[in-house]
Amino acid sequence: MALTREYCDDRARDAAEAASLATLDNVRRRELRSEAAWREMSDRIRQTENARSIREAQRRAEQALIARESQPATD
Repeated sequence: MALTREYCDDRARDAAEAASLATLDNVRRRELRSEAAWREMSDRIRQTENARSIREAQRRAEQALIARESQPATD
């Protein structure tokens, strides 16, 4: 199963809620570490998605330029 930002964000919220409800310090710390890890994964996914979008836009622009240049000139 591929991780999604939404899944990671949901797990981070769950961990944050569990941390706020924890009565034991070690459990609270564990849940806070879990929250941080899920948020980091979500951030990485977001960065990857942004980079992919930029690459795709550049590729489309290059293809459009090539298509324009390959058309015969009309005078």
